[in-house]
Amino acid sequence: MRRALLLAAMLPFVPVHAAGVTYGTHGMALFGGREALYASHLPMFHAPHDYQVILRVRLSDARLDGELRQRLDGHTALWTIDPEKFELDRLAPAAPAPLRAFRATVVQGHFEQGGKPQYRNVEIVVDEVLLFRRLSPQTLENASARYLQVGAGRLRFLVKTIDSRPDFDHIVAYRAAPGADSASVTVPKVGLKQPSARELAAALEVPAATIGGTVYFHTDDLR
Repeated sequence: MRRALLLAAMLPFVPVHAAGVTYGTHGMALFGGREALYASHLPMFHAPHDYQVILRVRLSDARLDGELRQRLDGHTALWTIDPEKFELDRLAPAAPAPLRAFRATVVQGHFEQGGKPQYRNVEIVVDEVLLFRRLSPQTLENASARYLQVGAGRLRFLVKTIDSRPDFDHIVAYRAAPGADSASVTVPKVGLKQPSARELAAALEVPAATIGGTVYFHTDDLR
């Protein structure tokens, strides 16, 4: 028995599961309101963060979920998610072992820039993957910026498709009219300057007052 234990101790350790190339801490911008909550991965042009991902999410605790939605509703102040480590590619629509939920701290402000934790170690449920695409590291210039509409009700958000390098991550709140078209829109792009509310409104063919303001704008990680 002792000989068997000694031999076992001498064998090299083999991990049960080696972490994949997308394993890491994948911080996200959190936005939404009473109608829905959304999370947008904060991407970079290198692994393991080289994916643009947008999710429709909720807190598994119904009371906290309702409270959070109420706090975000009608506001554009930044909130973020500081999650446990996981493999980002498990959020791909065709992932063999899809990630349905993860634990995280929900932060008012940026979790890496002095934000204040509001809900610690809560379970976040992934209800729908709205966008999952890998970013190209190649330098590329585009003369236009394409914005996806996230949400189908009155409360919507315009999220820029990251398709250039350098580029910017941009999320804008938008109050839509009942039955408004939910197609993506395109505006002229001038370097890393964010489009104005007037330009976005013109692309949507709506009054400028319906553009609620910027939730998130960042360029440093996408140069």
